[in-house]
Amino acid sequence: MIVRSRPGPLQILFAVNGSILPRVVGRLALTVVITVAAVLLHRTRPDLPVHLAAAPFALIGLALSIFMSFRNNACYDRWWEARKLWGELIIAVRSFMRQTALLPEDRRSPMLDGVGGFVFGLAARLRGRDEAGEIARWTPVEPAPHAVDAALTGVGRQCAELLRDGLIDPIRYSVLELRLTEMSHVLAGCERIKTTPLPFAYALLLHRTAHAFCLMLPFALAPALGWWTMAVSLLVAYTFFGLDALGDELEDPFGDDPNDLPLDAMSRMLERELRHAQGWTDLPPVWPAQRDRLT
Repeated sequence: MIVRSRPGPLQILFAVNGSILPRVVGRLALTVVITVAAVLLHRTRPDLPVHLAAAPFALIGLALSIFMSFRNNACYDRWWEARKLWGELIIAVRSFMRQTALLPEDRRSPMLDGVGGFVFGLAARLRGRDEAGEIARWTPVEPAPHAVDAALTGVGRQCAELLRDGLIDPIRYSVLELRLTEMSHVLAGCERIKTTPLPFAYALLLHRTAHAFCLMLPFALAPALGWWTMAVSLLVAYTFFGLDALGDELEDPFGDDPNDLPLDAMSRMLERELRHAQGWTDLPPVWPAQRDRLT
């Protein structure tokens, strides 16, 4: 996630770090080549049937911008829902720490380790990493089809043992179980977003239409604008290609793209709080931002 301050007037024009430009520079270069070819063809061979009328592009551009805004809104909704789910996870973990504060340390610490394993295992699962290895840094990994859910199940088993041993009453047990249920809800919600992308045919339609529109537009503008076609074509291409690429990034909010959620940073934040609750004094450092980007 980009964490830089809001750019000033000059930075708006020249800022590259944090923008979508690196992802679309190849397509912009292709637009430049097509535009040069369109202008040269108009000047040297105006008789060739490659010059298009500009009027249809106004209608096509309007329709394309509306459909692209629908897609980007859907992608942003996925990104925002994912952030809210991780916000719920942070609340549930902090509540669990607070509600177990009066337990004996030898019974509480393994439970917090299990919660830490769940958090890091979830982040690894969402980013395609070794979830079992991340969980093993905190607590033993149980053989199970779903290692992250198994880590949470282990914490639930320890809560049941506390009830059986008389260390907590049924009311306190139900409160702790509610926190674990909230964490399980976050797990299911994140997996739903991760495993259910937007319909491929819808995205493909917009990809093809945006490319066709931006690469044909110079042939409609060249007769009227001449070399100024370059500026207009690049501006339109940057807008449409940029929105298209930004939608691709937001569609999977758990990835490693610049605008994806900072799962590593949020996991480290919870790690520091869990270790502090366990009495650690040498806490892991805060996850750093590199070149205005937090991962």
